[in-house]
Amino acid sequence: MRAPLLLVLGLLAAGVPAGARAGCLDDIRKAGVMRVGNGLLGAHPSLWQDHDGVYHGIDADLLAELTRRMGLPRSEFVITEWSTIVPGLKARRWDIVLSDVHITQEREVMGHVRFSMPYFMLYDYVIVPQDSPIHSLADLKGRTIGSVLGTNDSATAHRLVEQGMGAAVADYDTFGDPFLALRNKQIDAVVVDQGTLHAQQAHFAGLRTVGGPIFYTPKPKWASAQAAAPYRLGSEGVVVRPACTDLLAVINHALEDMHEDGTIRTILKRYGVWEPQQDHLVKTSGQD
Repeated sequence: MRAPLLLVLGLLAAGVPAGARAGCLDDIRKAGVMRVGNGLLGAHPSLWQDHDGVYHGIDADLLAELTRRMGLPRSEFVITEWSTIVPGLKARRWDIVLSDVHITQEREVMGHVRFSMPYFMLYDYVIVPQDSPIHSLADLKGRTIGSVLGTNDSATAHRLVEQGMGAAVADYDTFGDPFLALRNKQIDAVVVDQGTLHAQQAHFAGLRTVGGPIFYTPKPKWASAQAAAPYRLGSEGVVVRPACTDLLAVINHALEDMHEDGTIRTILKRYGVWEPQQDHLVKTSGQD
């Protein structure tokens, strides 16, 4: 799996291409710590702290493994606002971003950043109460779907309505709000990703999903570029500055090993978000 995966990604698992800056990793080793920007503190199952200040969650476990496999003495999260994670990376306030950032061609081109190979993929589910009469997407006709304003989940909900599955979308400000509205019977279904569902199930019991996963679709302007990309839309990756090709190569090598030896699967299972789709983050023939 290793060679084809890296070949299709166009990423380097070893070595640095001619002309590339090779000092980012050296700078980190010299500093003795890899600083990691994250804008998700408190978002289960991604990252949270206990009373002793110890980090937990998928991002914490991934970072611990990355640090060990990269041969670094230590790493530390730099918690920031979501809107500053890329500007902070470019300003060198942190060395990488590990914060559930979706890999997209738009972000790579317009944001002038580089992504690692994918380690996780988000997609949406339609969620209803256990006693709901909705048992298929067709049953959403005439129903109101709740989601979260400005998210890929909301885009999925609006797309369902445009396709005649659902009458309207009610967008809320936080990830808990649509579940509260669902419990209060203000809406008929919720569309969010599987990570959000897992986190909200701790607060809202008696939920079930309808149908299978619903994968994200690209913006029309980026559809052709996204179709040509090797990864499946919704995949998440580590973000680095474009000049840090040496750092990216080492991160990719570590992630590839973690895929191959099952470490990433173990981490995702630990937090209840592993599903078979997680073993297929790179497209095969015929996939969008």
